[in-house]
Amino acid sequence: MLTFKGGIHPFEGKELSEDKEIIAYLPKGDLVYPLSQHIGAPAKPIVKRGDCVLAGQKIAEAGGFVSAHIHASVSGKVKAIEPRLTASGTRVESIVIENDGKYESVDYEAQKTGTEGKSREEILAAIKEAGIVGMGGAGFPTHVKLSPKNPDVIDYVLVNGSECEPYLTSDYRRMIEEPDKVLGGLDIVLKLFPNAKGIIAVEDNKPKAIEVLKDLVSSKYPHMQVNKMKTKYPEGAERQLIFANTGRYVNSSMLPADAGCIVHNIDTMV
Repeated sequence: MLTFKGGIHPFEGKELSEDKEIIAYLPKGDLVYPLSQHIGAPAKPIVKRGDCVLAGQKIAEAGGFVSAHIHASVSGKVKAIEPRLTASGTRVESIVIENDGKYESVDYEAQKTGTEGKSREEILAAIKEAGIVGMGGAGFPTHVKLSPKNPDVIDYVLVNGSECEPYLTSDYRRMIEEPDKVLGGLDIVLKLFPNAKGIIAVEDNKPKAIEVLKDLVSSKYPHMQVNKMKTKYPEGAERQLIFANTGRYVNSSMLPADAGCIVHNIDTMV
């Protein structure tokens, strides 16, 4: 069984939500978009008070290389651009949008281009334009993580499906309900690394997710594999995940790319 040395076995509490399907939720009232909701430089607003915006419209641009674009999630009018209190306890410059309740969006279909025939630079530019950041908690801009100094030395792209923390089941539901999106996202990432193999790493307390992913991998994605790991905290930590699946050590002075690995979260791939 794939694992690492040490670890603990906390109460899981997964039964509270693991059988609850994902539901669509439309936010109500004013929406506040902090310009610092990712690691790196704050984004810079490209809208002003009084502007009308659509869901999916870019409202702030990356403020540096390590930064990310921000898009509206509802349609409405820009009510203010001002400091607002965040969950971290700090005030952050934010864009406030008055939700009009119509949820009108940009034309997503018109913006789809696919990846066939696209260069590495074009794919990275599309990922940056979409404002994708790591959804595992750190909020690291994804296009930056996918731009190591030497892409040819990346041997593994690991997708962290362990979800080892107590109570959390959102990644589990994604793997069961939208495995095509999980693997489709990984397939796009693997186009950037010609020498890499894709690994979806899942703890063995999620047999249903492992089965669903393995069935899809075997039929469509020969350059990927699904690894079953021993259930143990913190299996989802980057260094532990890499060691369990590749046997490679990442010490405190290294990045995963230094060990030929890149790690992404399930929702990031979606």
